[in-house]
Amino acid sequence: MATPNKDPIWNLELKTKATVTFSSSPVSPPDSTWKFQNKECNNYRSKEGITPEGGSNGSDPSSYQKVKGITWFQTLIHLLKGNIGTGLLGLPLAVKNAGLLMGPLSLLLMGIVAVHCMGILVKCARHLCRRLQKPFLDYGDAVMYGLQTSPSSWLQNHALWGRHVVVFFLLLTQLGFCCVYFVFLADNLKQVIEAANTTTTNCYSNETVTLTPSIDSRLYMLSFLPFIVLLVFIRNLRVLSIFSMLANICMFISLVVIYQYIVQDIPDPKNLPLVADWKTYPLFFGTTIFAFESIGVVLPLENKMKKNDHFPVILYGGMTMITLLYTSLACLGYLKFGAAIQASITLNLPNCWLFQSVKLLYSLGIFFTYALQFYVPAEIIIPFAVSHVPKQWNLVVDLSIRTGLVCVTCALAILIPRLDLVIALVGSMSSSALALIIPPLLEIITYYSEGMSPITIIKDILITFLGFFGLVVGTYQALYELAQPPVSPTFSNLTSAFVQ
Repeated sequence: MATPNKDPIWNLELKTKATVTFSSSPVSPPDSTWKFQNKECNNYRSKEGITPEGGSNGSDPSSYQKVKGITWFQTLIHLLKGNIGTGLLGLPLAVKNAGLLMGPLSLLLMGIVAVHCMGILVKCARHLCRRLQKPFLDYGDAVMYGLQTSPSSWLQNHALWGRHVVVFFLLLTQLGFCCVYFVFLADNLKQVIEAANTTTTNCYSNETVTLTPSIDSRLYMLSFLPFIVLLVFIRNLRVLSIFSMLANICMFISLVVIYQYIVQDIPDPKNLPLVADWKTYPLFFGTTIFAFESIGVVLPLENKMKKNDHFPVILYGGMTMITLLYTSLACLGYLKFGAAIQASITLNLPNCWLFQSVKLLYSLGIFFTYALQFYVPAEIIIPFAVSHVPKQWNLVVDLSIRTGLVCVTCALAILIPRLDLVIALVGSMSSSALALIIPPLLEIITYYSEGMSPITIIKDILITFLGFFGLVVGTYQALYELAQPPVSPTFSNLTSAFVQ
């Protein structure tokens, strides 16, 4: 499962630059990390080593050259990191919801469309930079300036709302990720504790494991609450980058172990349906778009590259690798565990110390990632609130809001304690807007006055309709499933069912 699915350290650095204005009137920045962010934005040219060449005053954006920045390899690594998270682990269940044939085909199609929308966003941002003579634009800026330069006077007058929409969906997405993390942590820790008395060293035993019932998973969420509150009190981005590194190491090791297990002794798939019930397909959509929702890191990476002319190649090459990774894990996971596949593939791993350690290790990575994902909404909401109180109350308000936001995500996770439905709901409600709906509309707004091919317009309308249809139907189906009487999951980890 993004992100997230998704290492958000790049989201942290530059997402907030675009999404910090809540009103048309300027707000004096408070004495907090927000001041650093404003300073970072204002000093972009000096920080990134952008120097004007040619031209009398360097106002031509084509005259800006990045003499410092990240290399193509570093960009590729960050792109890969930004797409690997909890969404990845939920894709095997997504394939079950679509079918053994329909699932992989739809996953590939969704990947192609999502990556195409990322390319659209980059193209529009570059075009607007040249038109407005700006060195860089982020997601919120691109939407706002696209509306400002549109031929419609109504859109021009409401351009600022374009940025507000991006802010809203960013907040919804990032806080949704945080809700998913609470549920993921609770489910995995609960299963590890329930199997503690019967955990063995033999990972390929045919012995049936009987789990010991423990406390409700929602109580596990509450137990994580104070530790996560303390974690989000860390406001220094450099310190958070250390947690990002630890999270990446934990997740990488876990994925290697998971892959080596699921490729062995795959059962005969003849009993698996090629096409699932159409009622579960919207859940497939929500889970998949949740995993692919990394569009927020695209412009920050492109802006920070030394030679950003190479970025499209890096984008399409890197996302091809991600799509293949998603498809392979989704298919292998479903083939390995069949109808017994759960919301996270970690919940299907055998009850031996190796795989119990994998669950704890991945959970540790998700725990650290919570602070990174939380940083984005915190840097949007807190500066606005702190600017309206006396300076001596800044720290109190800052920490209070952090505590309150964590409690909100915990409360929402407790209200929706089903990991698969939380992922589908977040993906359908927010990720579809950022990844599928806004980019094609931005392309039409940006290029319509300059002449667009009717085929391109039809293509963009179809993508927008796909995103909107997925948003409505996926959200409805997730909410409908949540309204049904809960069915107690059977965490049976029966290795005898999977080992021939």
